[in-house]
Amino acid sequence: MITRLSQLFLRTLRDDPSDAEVASHKLLVRAGYVRRIAPGVYSWLPLGLRVLREVERVVREEMDAIGAQEILLPALLPREPYETSNRWTEYGAGLFRLKDRKGNDYMLGPTHEELFALTVKGEYNSYKDFPVTLYQVQTKYRDEERPRAGILRGREFVMKDSYSFDLTDEGLEASYQAHRDAYERILQRLGVKYVIVSATSGAMGGSASEEFLAESPIGEDTYVRCIESGYAANVEAVKTLAPAAIPFDGQPEAKVYDTPETPTIESLVDWANGADLGKTVTAADTLKNIMVKTRVPGGEWELLGVGIPGDREVDEKRLEAALTPAEYVLITETDFKNNPFLVKGYIGPKALQANGIRYLVDPRVVEGTSWITGADEDGKHVVGLVAGRDFTPDGTIEAAEVRDGDPSPDGAGPLVAARGIEVGHVFQLGRKYTDAFGVDVLGENGKPVRPTMGSYGIGVSRLVAVMAEQQHDDKGLRWPAEVSPANVHLVIANKDDAAREGAEALAAELDRAGLSVILDDRKASPGVKFKDSELLGVPLVVVVGRGFAEGNVELRDRFTGESREVPADGALAEILAAVRG
Repeated sequence: MITRLSQLFLRTLRDDPSDAEVASHKLLVRAGYVRRIAPGVYSWLPLGLRVLREVERVVREEMDAIGAQEILLPALLPREPYETSNRWTEYGAGLFRLKDRKGNDYMLGPTHEELFALTVKGEYNSYKDFPVTLYQVQTKYRDEERPRAGILRGREFVMKDSYSFDLTDEGLEASYQAHRDAYERILQRLGVKYVIVSATSGAMGGSASEEFLAESPIGEDTYVRCIESGYAANVEAVKTLAPAAIPFDGQPEAKVYDTPETPTIESLVDWANGADLGKTVTAADTLKNIMVKTRVPGGEWELLGVGIPGDREVDEKRLEAALTPAEYVLITETDFKNNPFLVKGYIGPKALQANGIRYLVDPRVVEGTSWITGADEDGKHVVGLVAGRDFTPDGTIEAAEVRDGDPSPDGAGPLVAARGIEVGHVFQLGRKYTDAFGVDVLGENGKPVRPTMGSYGIGVSRLVAVMAEQQHDDKGLRWPAEVSPANVHLVIANKDDAAREGAEALAAELDRAGLSVILDDRKASPGVKFKDSELLGVPLVVVVGRGFAEGNVELRDRFTGESREVPADGALAEILAAVRG
């Protein structure tokens, strides 16, 4: 196939779009691959659509290779199945909800566990039909509060989601491993640098859960790993290695001090180190109490106190994951007025528990640990408040930030933090959805058997942005050969008729050899053509330029930056060798 730039629906831009923050967003817009329609909503133009379709091809090939079968379910979904699974409310504000002209509730699907379970229930009724794995490549919708970074985090996106149905837990484990291996092959074929980390299941439910994160400093996901053991996890899934309990014996009694104008941890530490408490105090010796309101789906708002060491901040993603499926918000001035026992800047555990407020603490707040914390009176703190002796929390919560140097949960060494972009997620769902919809089939012994499910998603459109993010250089995009919009970008950089005829002939030869070619036959300057060839990112650029008069053409490798001249009469063989390795 030959694509002529003189006829292609394409306009490249010299300047970055004003709303673009990351390289992939800037370059995909500048190269004319995508165009913004609304916040988080993008059109795919011809070259962008080619790359997207190539990614879909790779994904389909690997899914088909593990025996998965492709179907296509609607994106517009009725309310009832999601009411049955309770996710109509669990998804909260992230769900696009709408009504038809008769007032019936619908949603734009963010994921399709319910529909796949119902599809299998409607078609299969015997153990002989299993195992089975179904998948689709479908447009999904999530009402992101702050869509950003172009197609990296949008409200409309293309995803491959697949679902395995097995009759035994051992079968589920095999299906899970098959998908995990397939995802590794997909990412390797696309040249994506990635890590696999333990993750939480969130509103999806289920047990085993792992994320595939593309390594990137602009990623929204923070993960940690232990170099010594290979442990790796998304920060939401990290379990704090709690210290051993400390005996109460010999610990001094708690004492309340006047601490005027100390509503912050920093001001409290300054006071403590000027009060001669017998030791140097750091923020880690203080207990910070954060107040939130939580609400389970369909329930009422309730106050919750969260206690963490004062040297750490609350990680909102960890807090959200710990409270799922409940949602949370920080309390307001109105909440303080309605609950006068909450003294801003001086909240302590005693008043919370005396007033029936649930109080959860960081796992480091173990029995026998002594803390400086609020005394529930304006301008007062208590020193030496001992967990398990002076207050007993209602449980623990993983809400504090995870930092470089924290001990790995497996005890093997320190954690190292990095950032990544989630591109895939695999879950062992178990029977959550087959239970919800009563999916039973006749077993080999004549008794009903309930299938167990796995759910596996990979972001197809997001992978386009990830490749652009990871593999670009300062000149433009650089697509891996597997998904490039063409095999060769052929530039006519010589106005001589013979050179143009030679380029046309070479393009025809490449086409007959089965290669796809972008032919820059525009009446533009060589400088403009060269810049566009770098911006568009085809891995091999062939230039028919000044050297054609001496019988040579130039081959440029977009990844290595290397350039070499080859005889024009042998260019076909050289190009085929470069493309096909």
